[in-house]
Amino acid sequence: MRKSIYYLPILIAFICISSCQKGYLESDTLFKDRMTEEKVFESKNYAEQWLAHIFEEFKGINADVASKGNTPHNFSDDMYYGDRDKDYDPSKNELSYNMFKMGLYTENDKQGSWTQSYRGIRNATTFIHKIYMNKEMSADEIEDYRGQARFARAYLYWLLLRKYGPIPILPDEGLDYTDSYDELATPRNTYEECAEFISSEMLQAAKEMEKLGLSRGQDASARPTVGAALATRAKALLYAASPMANGNNSEFAAKLVDHEGKRLLSAEYQEVKWAKAAAAARDVMELGVYELYTVPIQVTGNDATIIPPNDGNFANKDWPLGWANIDPTKSYAQVFDGTLVPSGNPELIFTRGNNQSSEDIRMMVAHALPRSATGWNTHGLTQKLVDAYYMNDGTDVPGKDKEIGRGNGSNRATGYVTANDVAARRYRPLMEGVSLQYANREPRFYASVAFNGSFWTLFNETQERNRNQQVFYYREDSRGNGFNSSNAYWLRTGFGIKKYVHPSDTYEGGIAERIVQKAEPAIRYADILLMYAEALNELDGSHSIASWKGTTYSLSRDITEIQKGIHPVRIRAGVPDYSEAIYSNKAELRKTIKRERFIELLAEGQRYYDLRRWLDAAVEEALPVYGCNILMNAGNRDLFHTPVATWVLKTTFADKMWFWPIKHSELKRNKKLTQNPGWTYND
Repeated sequence: MRKSIYYLPILIAFICISSCQKGYLESDTLFKDRMTEEKVFESKNYAEQWLAHIFEEFKGINADVASKGNTPHNFSDDMYYGDRDKDYDPSKNELSYNMFKMGLYTENDKQGSWTQSYRGIRNATTFIHKIYMNKEMSADEIEDYRGQARFARAYLYWLLLRKYGPIPILPDEGLDYTDSYDELATPRNTYEECAEFISSEMLQAAKEMEKLGLSRGQDASARPTVGAALATRAKALLYAASPMANGNNSEFAAKLVDHEGKRLLSAEYQEVKWAKAAAAARDVMELGVYELYTVPIQVTGNDATIIPPNDGNFANKDWPLGWANIDPTKSYAQVFDGTLVPSGNPELIFTRGNNQSSEDIRMMVAHALPRSATGWNTHGLTQKLVDAYYMNDGTDVPGKDKEIGRGNGSNRATGYVTANDVAARRYRPLMEGVSLQYANREPRFYASVAFNGSFWTLFNETQERNRNQQVFYYREDSRGNGFNSSNAYWLRTGFGIKKYVHPSDTYEGGIAERIVQKAEPAIRYADILLMYAEALNELDGSHSIASWKGTTYSLSRDITEIQKGIHPVRIRAGVPDYSEAIYSNKAELRKTIKRERFIELLAEGQRYYDLRRWLDAAVEEALPVYGCNILMNAGNRDLFHTPVATWVLKTTFADKMWFWPIKHSELKRNKKLTQNPGWTYND
């Protein structure tokens, strides 16, 4: 695997980070005069280190997927974090899940992304305009490096747009950072302008990287590629096509204006935006570089493939037309659990690898592991997410969403797996004593959900007796995994997280190295496929949209094309296709695609932002959280498995929560910068 340039050590002796400038005006004094500037960009080594410095801004709080310290946005109505709760540990002075969900954060919370992004944007702009000076690289290399810097700049704008909403696009040239703040003041651009800028920059970056970056292909997912640029472009255009920015006539949208009172979210609906998003996603698909990862079927042994029921279609065909020769559970699980290095993951489009100094994905796993594996046992899942997973025949689980008023009148399954069931290999992979509510579910469920009585292999435990554990979450559980009022280390809903957990993972001794390293799935191919299907579904007419290569796509709500986005995801997951009735109904397919994203993209930093771009957050994030009745012990197992409102996980939604607030110090510096609605600012 090629090493990412931003993994290079930053050794330039004359780097001096200025402490007197902040926000998007903050500047790294990487050179002191013209001669030093030329020295930096004439040298390939120094130029690479400058570029590496830019990509350092992608990490920490700018990561997409990590534990809660830097990325609370990775938790929404699907999963939660239970530690850092002041109600149980008054010593904590950090943003707890309840504070996050109740909108009790302030303009000073989690604001490093603004500083990091604009600092990286400015340094990327310098690189783009100065790399031509290099005397040690070929013309093709210079063009490729310029494309990588352009990607970095546009990606940082994308992260800002997603979090804060419309943000200022700085002038590409002619901005003198020695000017006064009043002279530098830059207003917010509209959402559409931001998305179009990101789109055009990513398109240009793809063309600049085409000669060398395309040959890097998926093997270099940890550095900018043509695919990464086109994929980010597709995401920006999809967000711009979504209800938040396309035909938003809400009271909130009317209040979101620039310094002159101009609306920043479009009230006019334009269907063509969906067509542009579909075309951009198709550009990635047409590259022929990416595919969903699969594991061959295993027919014998204790770890043999759990074969989905015969659906009369996918079950009888080999991949990619069906699942007959693959193991759906392992195929999905190994994308995330560290089995694959980035270069061996064919669906990983872009990653930052180890994206944190402390609260990375391994730490998220440490907080998901049970106490019996020395895990923190605090990161869990909601009943709503657990109910979203299909049965293995593609139907809904009985009792789905009953408690939140969306049920179909059915009741949840009763009964438990018996010793005879286990001996007969019935209900695999469930073990004795597990509720039949978790039986016969789709493969992604077993790769993602730690239900009461699920099995943990924990192969990195030093003592063999501590491996291969069945873990229960009943109160008074002998291994300490259940409710414990004396500390915070218990699952609030009785559901834990298996996604990202490798069979070897354990946190024995509090040693992170016992957890296999995971690569961040910042952008992966399954997301692009679902984006393509979503965008096509919204079309009523036909649209001709140029591809990134200059050819033309003819786009419409064509079921066969929509299935090109849906089928690979469903087949790899081992789940039957949607019915004809769903495909023929735009509203039903829209709802179903949203559910597919809810399941497929769990814990990948997508749900929080999806709910906002769809304008669904006001409903979905205000619903009460349900889960198991964790106050019950094993003697009251029926009551334990009867969903109840989880009183310790609070929910609400206010308009101010659509976008993150801008820090007051930035508003004071930039007189043309306006605050997001709902957040007060007094000069």
